[in-house]
Amino acid sequence: MTEPIVRYQNIQKSFGDVEVLKGIDLDIKPAEKVAVIGPSGSGKTTIIRLLMTLEEPTSGDIIVDGKNLWKMEKNGKMVQANEKHLSSVRSDIGMVFQHFNLFPHMTILENCMTALVNVKKIDKQEAKQRSAEMLEKVGLGEKLEMYPSQLSGGQKQRVAMARALVMRPKVMLFDEVTSALDPELVGEVLEVIRDIAKEGEMAMVLVTHEMDFALDIADKVLFLDNGVIAEQGTPQEVIANPENERLQNFLQRFNN
Repeated sequence: MTEPIVRYQNIQKSFGDVEVLKGIDLDIKPAEKVAVIGPSGSGKTTIIRLLMTLEEPTSGDIIVDGKNLWKMEKNGKMVQANEKHLSSVRSDIGMVFQHFNLFPHMTILENCMTALVNVKKIDKQEAKQRSAEMLEKVGLGEKLEMYPSQLSGGQKQRVAMARALVMRPKVMLFDEVTSALDPELVGEVLEVIRDIAKEGEMAMVLVTHEMDFALDIADKVLFLDNGVIAEQGTPQEVIANPENERLQNFLQRFNN
Protein backbone atom coordinates (compact mmCIF):
# COMPACT_ATOMS: atom_id res chain seq x y z
CA MET A 1 0.00 0.00 0.00
CA THR A 2 1.26 3.45 -0.89
CA GLU A 3 1.58 5.80 2.07
CA PRO A 4 -0.77 8.80 1.84
CA ILE A 5 0.89 12.05 0.76
CA VAL A 6 -1.51 13.86 3.15
CA ARG A 7 -3.24 12.48 6.23
CA TYR A 8 -5.72 14.36 8.43
CA GLN A 9 -6.11 12.72 11.84
CA ASN A 10 -9.11 13.79 13.93
CA ILE A 11 -8.80 17.42 12.84
CA GLN A 12 -10.97 19.88 14.72
CA LYS A 13 -11.14 23.59 14.07
CA SER A 14 -13.13 26.22 15.94
CA PHE A 15 -13.39 29.95 15.39
CA GLY A 16 -14.38 31.24 18.82
CA ASP A 17 -17.46 29.25 19.84
CA VAL A 18 -18.17 28.05 16.31
CA GLU A 19 -16.92 24.53 15.59
CA VAL A 20 -16.20 24.47 11.85
CA LEU A 21 -14.53 21.04 11.57
CA LYS A 22 -15.60 18.29 13.94
CA GLY A 23 -13.04 15.52 13.73
CA ILE A 24 -11.94 15.09 10.10
CA ASP A 25 -10.09 11.90 9.15
CA LEU A 26 -8.89 11.84 5.57
CA ASP A 27 -6.12 10.19 3.55
CA ILE A 28 -5.01 11.58 0.19
CA LYS A 29 -2.80 9.31 -1.89
CA PRO A 30 0.03 10.55 -4.13
CA ALA A 31 -1.45 11.77 -7.45
CA GLU A 32 -5.04 11.29 -6.18
CA LYS A 33 -7.60 13.89 -7.30
CA VAL A 34 -10.07 14.75 -4.51
CA ALA A 35 -13.10 17.01 -5.03
CA VAL A 36 -14.66 18.58 -1.93
CA ILE A 37 -18.31 19.62 -2.23
CA GLY A 38 -20.89 20.86 0.24
CA PRO A 39 -23.01 23.83 1.27
CA SER A 40 -21.54 27.20 2.30
CA GLY A 41 -20.19 27.16 5.83
CA SER A 42 -19.64 23.38 5.85
CA GLY A 43 -15.86 23.74 6.36
CA LYS A 44 -14.65 23.03 2.80
CA THR A 45 -12.23 25.93 2.50
CA THR A 46 -11.02 25.51 6.08
CA ILE A 47 -9.80 21.99 5.22
CA ILE A 48 -7.38 23.31 2.62
CA ARG A 49 -6.45 26.47 4.52
CA LEU A 50 -5.18 24.25 7.36
CA LEU A 51 -3.00 22.35 4.91
CA MET A 52 -1.63 25.60 3.49
CA THR A 53 -0.92 26.76 7.11
CA LEU A 54 -3.24 29.77 6.69
CA GLU A 55 -5.24 28.50 9.67
CA GLU A 56 -4.10 26.38 12.59
CA PRO A 57 -6.11 23.33 13.74
CA THR A 58 -7.66 23.48 17.21
CA SER A 59 -6.67 19.84 17.68
CA GLY A 60 -5.56 16.81 15.67
CA ASP A 61 -2.64 16.20 13.31
CA ILE A 62 -1.93 16.76 9.63
CA ILE A 63 0.85 14.61 8.19
CA VAL A 64 2.41 15.66 4.86
CA ASP A 65 4.70 13.16 3.15
CA GLY A 66 5.46 11.51 6.51
CA LYS A 67 6.11 14.78 8.39
CA ASN A 68 3.82 16.33 10.99
CA LEU A 69 2.84 19.75 9.65
CA TRP A 70 1.84 21.59 12.82
CA LYS A 71 4.13 19.82 15.32
CA MET A 72 7.84 19.13 15.48
CA GLU A 73 10.18 17.21 17.73
CA LYS A 74 12.29 19.14 20.22
CA ASN A 75 14.34 17.50 22.98
CA GLY A 76 12.46 14.23 22.45
CA LYS A 77 9.02 15.87 22.78
CA MET A 78 6.44 16.98 20.22
CA VAL A 79 5.99 20.75 20.40
CA GLN A 80 4.22 23.37 18.28
CA ALA A 81 5.97 23.83 14.93
CA ASN A 82 7.98 26.99 14.34
CA GLU A 83 7.90 28.98 11.09
CA LYS A 84 11.00 27.22 9.71
CA HIS A 85 9.41 23.78 10.15
CA LEU A 86 6.07 24.96 8.68
CA SER A 87 7.82 26.44 5.63
CA SER A 88 9.86 23.31 5.05
CA VAL A 89 6.84 20.94 5.13
CA ARG A 90 4.61 23.41 3.25
CA SER A 91 7.14 23.76 0.41
CA ASP A 92 5.58 20.72 -1.29
CA ILE A 93 2.11 22.31 -1.36
CA GLY A 94 0.72 24.83 -3.86
CA MET A 95 -2.57 26.70 -3.71
CA VAL A 96 -4.73 28.66 -6.13
CA PHE A 97 -7.26 31.01 -4.53
CA GLN A 98 -10.62 32.39 -5.67
CA HIS A 99 -9.12 35.87 -6.05
CA PHE A 100 -5.88 35.45 -8.00
CA ASN A 101 -3.68 37.41 -5.49
CA LEU A 102 -1.23 38.48 -8.20
CA PHE A 103 1.29 41.28 -7.65
CA PRO A 104 -0.10 44.20 -9.72
CA HIS A 105 3.30 45.93 -10.14
CA MET A 106 4.93 42.84 -11.71
CA THR A 107 4.55 41.36 -15.20
CA ILE A 108 2.99 37.92 -15.29
CA LEU A 109 6.43 36.43 -15.96
CA GLU A 110 7.80 38.17 -12.84
CA ASN A 111 4.76 37.01 -10.85
CA CYS A 112 5.68 33.41 -11.68
CA MET A 113 9.41 33.84 -11.12
CA THR A 114 9.38 35.57 -7.76
CA ALA A 115 8.82 32.57 -5.47
CA LEU A 116 11.24 30.40 -7.47
CA VAL A 117 13.99 32.96 -6.94
CA ASN A 118 13.18 34.05 -3.38
CA VAL A 119 11.84 30.81 -1.86
CA LYS A 120 13.42 27.99 -3.86
CA LYS A 121 16.62 30.04 -4.43
CA ILE A 122 16.71 29.11 -8.11
CA ASP A 123 18.97 30.99 -10.50
CA LYS A 124 17.12 33.89 -12.18
CA GLN A 125 17.72 32.62 -15.71
CA GLU A 126 16.40 29.14 -14.91
CA ALA A 127 13.44 30.66 -13.03
CA LYS A 128 12.65 32.77 -16.10
CA GLN A 129 12.79 29.76 -18.42
CA ARG A 130 10.67 27.56 -16.14
CA SER A 131 8.09 30.33 -15.69
CA ALA A 132 7.89 31.06 -19.42
CA GLU A 133 7.37 27.34 -20.15
CA MET A 134 4.62 27.08 -17.53
CA LEU A 135 2.84 30.19 -18.82
CA GLU A 136 3.05 28.71 -22.32
CA LYS A 137 1.45 25.55 -20.95
CA VAL A 138 -1.54 27.46 -19.55
CA GLY A 139 -1.97 29.30 -22.86
CA LEU A 140 -0.33 32.62 -21.96
CA GLY A 141 3.03 32.25 -23.70
CA GLU A 142 2.48 35.43 -25.74
CA LYS A 143 1.60 37.64 -22.77
CA LEU A 144 4.72 37.30 -20.60
CA GLU A 145 5.40 41.04 -20.39
CA MET A 146 1.81 42.03 -19.65
CA TYR A 147 0.64 43.17 -16.22
CA PRO A 148 -2.34 41.62 -14.37
CA SER A 149 -4.48 44.72 -15.04
CA GLN A 150 -4.22 43.99 -18.79
CA LEU A 151 -5.69 40.49 -18.46
CA SER A 152 -9.20 39.05 -18.18
CA GLY A 153 -10.28 37.26 -15.00
CA GLY A 154 -9.79 33.87 -16.63
CA GLN A 155 -6.28 34.81 -17.75
CA LYS A 156 -5.38 36.06 -14.26
CA GLN A 157 -6.57 32.78 -12.78
CA ARG A 158 -4.38 30.89 -15.26
CA VAL A 159 -1.38 33.01 -14.21
CA ALA A 160 -2.16 32.13 -10.57
CA MET A 161 -2.14 28.45 -11.54
CA ALA A 162 1.14 28.77 -13.45
CA ARG A 163 2.69 30.53 -10.46
CA ALA A 164 1.73 27.65 -8.14
CA LEU A 165 2.61 24.89 -10.64
CA VAL A 166 6.05 26.25 -11.45
CA MET A 167 7.05 25.40 -7.84
CA ARG A 168 6.43 21.71 -8.72
CA PRO A 169 4.36 20.90 -5.64
CA LYS A 170 3.42 17.33 -4.66
CA VAL A 171 -0.04 18.55 -3.61
CA MET A 172 -2.05 21.27 -5.35
CA LEU A 173 -5.03 22.95 -3.68
CA PHE A 174 -7.77 24.77 -5.59
CA ASP A 175 -10.24 26.88 -3.63
CA GLU A 176 -13.39 27.54 -5.70
CA VAL A 177 -11.13 28.89 -8.43
CA THR A 178 -13.99 29.65 -10.82
CA SER A 179 -16.41 31.31 -8.38
CA ALA A 180 -15.09 34.86 -8.98
CA LEU A 181 -15.12 34.49 -12.78
CA ASP A 182 -17.71 35.53 -15.33
CA PRO A 183 -19.56 32.41 -16.55
CA GLU A 184 -18.02 32.56 -20.03
CA LEU A 185 -14.50 32.39 -18.54
CA VAL A 186 -15.12 29.36 -16.32
CA GLY A 187 -14.57 26.82 -19.10
CA GLU A 188 -11.07 28.01 -20.01
CA VAL A 189 -9.87 27.70 -16.39
CA LEU A 190 -11.45 24.26 -15.89
CA GLU A 191 -9.79 23.13 -19.11
CA VAL A 192 -6.35 24.01 -17.74
CA ILE A 193 -7.06 22.12 -14.49
CA ARG A 194 -8.24 19.14 -16.54
CA ASP A 195 -4.97 19.13 -18.50
CA ILE A 196 -2.93 19.31 -15.28
CA ALA A 197 -4.95 16.46 -13.79
CA LYS A 198 -4.39 14.28 -16.86
CA GLU A 199 -0.64 14.50 -16.35
CA GLY A 200 -1.37 12.72 -13.10
CA GLU A 201 1.83 13.62 -11.27
CA MET A 202 0.53 15.53 -8.25
CA ALA A 203 -2.26 15.07 -5.76
CA MET A 204 -5.02 17.65 -6.15
CA VAL A 205 -7.70 18.82 -3.74
CA LEU A 206 -10.42 20.86 -5.42
CA VAL A 207 -13.09 22.71 -3.45
CA THR A 208 -15.70 23.21 -6.15
CA HIS A 209 -19.37 23.71 -6.94
CA GLU A 210 -18.88 22.55 -10.54
CA MET A 211 -20.49 19.11 -10.22
CA ASP A 212 -19.98 17.94 -13.82
CA PHE A 213 -16.33 18.89 -13.52
CA ALA A 214 -15.96 16.98 -10.21
CA LEU A 215 -17.66 13.97 -11.78
CA ASP A 216 -15.24 14.11 -14.68
CA ILE A 217 -11.95 14.80 -12.90
CA ALA A 218 -12.02 13.34 -9.37
CA ASP A 219 -10.90 9.93 -8.11
CA LYS A 220 -12.70 10.62 -4.84
CA VAL A 221 -15.43 13.06 -3.80
CA LEU A 222 -16.06 14.26 -0.23
CA PHE A 223 -19.40 15.74 0.77
CA LEU A 224 -18.86 18.02 3.75
CA ASP A 225 -21.86 18.94 5.83
CA ASN A 226 -21.84 20.79 9.11
CA GLY A 227 -18.14 20.19 9.74
CA VAL A 228 -18.04 16.44 9.09
CA ILE A 229 -17.44 14.27 6.02
CA ALA A 230 -21.02 13.10 5.61
CA GLU A 231 -20.30 11.02 2.51
CA GLN A 232 -17.23 10.01 0.51
CA GLY A 233 -16.58 7.72 -2.41
CA THR A 234 -16.10 7.69 -6.15
CA PRO A 235 -17.74 10.49 -8.18
CA GLN A 236 -20.16 7.86 -9.45
CA GLU A 237 -21.23 6.95 -5.91
CA VAL A 238 -21.35 10.43 -4.42
CA ILE A 239 -22.57 12.63 -7.29
CA ALA A 240 -24.31 10.25 -9.69
CA ASN A 241 -25.94 7.93 -7.12
CA PRO A 242 -26.09 9.76 -3.76
CA GLU A 243 -27.61 7.88 -0.80
CA ASN A 244 -27.32 10.53 1.91
CA GLU A 245 -30.52 12.60 2.05
CA ARG A 246 -28.69 15.87 2.79
CA LEU A 247 -26.42 15.17 -0.18
CA GLN A 248 -29.42 14.45 -2.43
CA ASN A 249 -30.99 17.78 -1.40
CA PHE A 250 -27.70 19.61 -1.94
CA LEU A 251 -27.22 18.13 -5.44
CA GLN A 252 -30.85 18.89 -6.35
CA ARG A 253 -29.90 22.57 -6.61
CA PHE A 254 -27.50 21.82 -9.43
CA ASN A 255 -29.98 19.72 -11.42
CA ASN A 256 -32.78 22.26 -11.65
